[in-house]
Amino acid sequence: MSESARKDTPEQADFRAYCQQWLAENRPADPPVRLPQSALEIMTNEQLDYLQAWQKAAYDAGLVGCDYPVAVGGGGRTDCQRVANEEMLAARTPFFPNVIGLGMAAPTVFYHAQDALKERLLPRLFSGEDIWCQGFSEPGAGSDLASVQTFAERRGDKWVINGHKVWTSLAHFAEWMIILLRTDRSHKYDGLSYFVVPIRSALGKGVTVRPLIKITGETGFNEVIFEDLEVDDSYRLDELGKGWQVAMTTLLHERGAGELQTPRSGGLKSEATHTISSASLINLAKESQRDGACAAYDPVLRDKMMQMVIREQGLAQNNRRARVQALLDHPMRLPLQYKLLASENAQDIASLALEVAGAGSTLYLNHEGAPDRGQWPMAYMNSYGMTIAAGTSEVQRNILGERVLGMPKSK
Repeated sequence: MSESARKDTPEQADFRAYCQQWLAENRPADPPVRLPQSALEIMTNEQLDYLQAWQKAAYDAGLVGCDYPVAVGGGGRTDCQRVANEEMLAARTPFFPNVIGLGMAAPTVFYHAQDALKERLLPRLFSGEDIWCQGFSEPGAGSDLASVQTFAERRGDKWVINGHKVWTSLAHFAEWMIILLRTDRSHKYDGLSYFVVPIRSALGKGVTVRPLIKITGETGFNEVIFEDLEVDDSYRLDELGKGWQVAMTTLLHERGAGELQTPRSGGLKSEATHTISSASLINLAKESQRDGACAAYDPVLRDKMMQMVIREQGLAQNNRRARVQALLDHPMRLPLQYKLLASENAQDIASLALEVAGAGSTLYLNHEGAPDRGQWPMAYMNSYGMTIAAGTSEVQRNILGERVLGMPKSK
């Protein structure tokens, strides 16, 4: 029994047993196509269909949205999403495709939308039937989010949106977007308002989505152009001019506070997926050669791999601390730490894997001689997106230094 399971309440213990039984009896079949390394790299309908079917099955079984009220499509439980996530991780199930919806849109909609909108949007978000994306970054407003210029002009009970969002993951499949808009040009922060916007139904009628091709050849990122898109005022979250405060709810979850609310896993143990972890790194070393011997016995590589193991354990313990209310002296400290360190740790593991594989790391996907089917070079290239997304590592360090530690602002 895991340490987490030993601390379960009676409700959690019963739910854990249910999750274990359901997952044992309903393990999804291996995917018919190669899956990407995360939901943010989904690029084909075949990939999406497989992953949506899995999320819908898990939701119907009660493993998604567990802690949300029944009235909005949730399970009405108490701190049980963490239990479901742990069991899905242990069962090595596929990841869910609606990662932005579950991790960012759901809490934002729940805390700030009108009841009728919550009841309409959240059930299909939890089930994965509606994919969500996030409209924050713009060509001239990335790290300085409050400088967004995509504008919403009020016309009666409608808003007309014009502007340009970029780095919009999953926009090519999304039904809905959470979006930060400028509604008053005379105030930087108080001039921002927050909306949910239906974009798929508006393609070619005020919305244009253009894929951005990454170095891996994948197209998970997009740019989204708004030209006179009209939306109803009922899609506004919270009060007019309160967009910055609503955005903080989104960022709190994007930067790690919602980590255990979003079901994640190491992926199916099949030819389709790959896990970036110290365990998979060690397995690679056991199967690789170094100077005619097993790379796992190289003392320099062994030391570097153990450093990765130690860092992973530190991140796991940091997640445990995030569940202890008395340790949350600053609401952003642990989330910011986690986002910063987890993204850089994944990058360092992938980088070390290329060193372990040596010349084999130059072989790409599905090359018959490529270690782990060429997934490590892709993991390394993908890792840079994660050290940029949700605020670059440099921005995270500035926020931690200035707002958490109270250090003077950098010039």
